[in-house]
Amino acid sequence: MTDRSADREGNGAQARIREDLRLLERYHLHGEAAAREEVIERFLPLARRLARRYVRPDEPIDDLVQVASIGLVKAVDRFDPTRGVAFSSFAVPTIIGELKRYFRDVGWAVHVPRSIQERALEVNRAATELSRALGRSPTTSELAAATDFTREEVLEAVEAATAYDSVPLEAPGPAGEGDAELVGERLGAEDPGYELAEYSATLAPELRALPVRDRRVLYLRFVEDLTQSEIAERIGVSQMHVSRLIRGALAKLRSEIDE
Repeated sequence: MTDRSADREGNGAQARIREDLRLLERYHLHGEAAAREEVIERFLPLARRLARRYVRPDEPIDDLVQVASIGLVKAVDRFDPTRGVAFSSFAVPTIIGELKRYFRDVGWAVHVPRSIQERALEVNRAATELSRALGRSPTTSELAAATDFTREEVLEAVEAATAYDSVPLEAPGPAGEGDAELVGERLGAEDPGYELAEYSATLAPELRALPVRDRRVLYLRFVEDLTQSEIAERIGVSQMHVSRLIRGALAKLRSEIDE
């Protein structure tokens, strides 16, 4: 490239920077929405180039371009044209920061507070370096010394790191433990006792307010699952009387709960 060509290219770049600043001034100082849209259009190719730097096999490029575009819009809205600096010098770190936040926040299978995510990444880096230096996996104390975290903070970070990846319920189970068994089929079912325990805790004060005989009749009917005839025989009254006791006790409970 000749000196004259280099000068022409430099002059062209300066002219583009001045035009960008004029558009941004029209938007920020005069509220021209059209100027904002024009700046965004001019810098979309830059956002796409930055998004391509972060392409991964499991991350669609369209999603990354969308994240980078959001970063570009934020840069346009936050830029201060009165400072006289090139917009690109502000836009590039803003877009890259948005892409990094995307991987930090969305990349985790379970939501983990950002401070713990960053700590988990730091502990992981320290573990990799110490493993190479020591020829073995480092202890919790060694990780704490290398990162200036407490042992408890290191343990919390190690546990949080397991939230980065998840296993689909449709994934096959461990080899040799069932021909077509899926991960989801190995998980326990919901225990109905949890719901009963919740109901029991909610009704406990109202139940204690009932007369002793009413509480006993309800216990025999709904806990021991006896019939009204069996209850009548157990407490020495007629079946009709048991029925009246149950209805009365339930009515008192409803009244107490409604209040």
